[in-house]
Amino acid sequence: MKFPALKIGNLLPASPIIQGGMAVRISTANLAAAVAEEGGIGLIAATGMSVKELRDEIAKARDLTKGIIGINIMFAASQFAELVMAAIDEGIDLLVSGAGFSRDMFSWGKSAGIPVVPIVSTPRLAQLSERMGAAAVIVEGKEAGGHLGTLQSMKDLLPMVKEAVKIPVIAAGGIISGKDINDAIDLGANGVQIGTRFAASKESNASEQFKRMYLEARPEDVVLIQSPVGLPGRSILNNFVKRLFNGDDLKPDRCDNCLKKCSRSFCILKALIRSQQGDTETGLVFSGERVGEIKDILSVKEIFKRLAAEMELAESGV
Repeated sequence: MKFPALKIGNLLPASPIIQGGMAVRISTANLAAAVAEEGGIGLIAATGMSVKELRDEIAKARDLTKGIIGINIMFAASQFAELVMAAIDEGIDLLVSGAGFSRDMFSWGKSAGIPVVPIVSTPRLAQLSERMGAAAVIVEGKEAGGHLGTLQSMKDLLPMVKEAVKIPVIAAGGIISGKDINDAIDLGANGVQIGTRFAASKESNASEQFKRMYLEARPEDVVLIQSPVGLPGRSILNNFVKRLFNGDDLKPDRCDNCLKKCSRSFCILKALIRSQQGDTETGLVFSGERVGEIKDILSVKEIFKRLAAEMELAESGV
């Protein structure tokens, strides 16, 4: 099976693979550039970064590759507009956004000539995105890691969204292997977004302890929490999550107002930072539903080679 051509606005990557934008500081310049070098689309996760840090990461990625570099940012972030504007000013190629819906980002992207790709979880939102000027949509199902907009499977959502819009549709959630890519294409996807597999790469900015939790995770360790953002989130069970389930008081002593709306049940920014830096006992470790299938930490180049080989095997019926 050949990769379908994925055209997003004026962008035509050699490979229709988008690397998920995983915050906080999992998806930084090294990972995004490595994916772009392999012909995919690399995303820097802007959520949780300062404007200066984001500018520095984009500049670093540009030094590392001439490939396609974009950002992913949660609409729920307080600095959403400032970070998007800074990224546009730095000349990013693509804007991806989820965890809420911004109408303004479409006009910003149009003015700058930058394709805008929202993450959606319903055909209705995909249609609205198309009317607003989206260059493509990412359909993310319940299998994905981090914040979830739905508890429906990507495999159920994708055909419905594909039928509802004419713009490219990118499948996300539960894509680990080349066979998964084949299956998504068979369902009508124009491309795929892969997060968890790239989080467990050598170029990922996650701590070694974080990556080790991925390798050691069992299916029963992958659970849903209620994020203070107001959405369910998929993570790996650890002491921090057990305390959440027990109803322990985890409210922060001080709030930095990093989110537009927050229940303040705990500080998700600090929890994600702790795990990224290596404290996987008191931090929050987001992951996809099928993280337990990942058994090794590979370079991005090795991941692309393995995906291609798995696609060939799946196509041959082996």
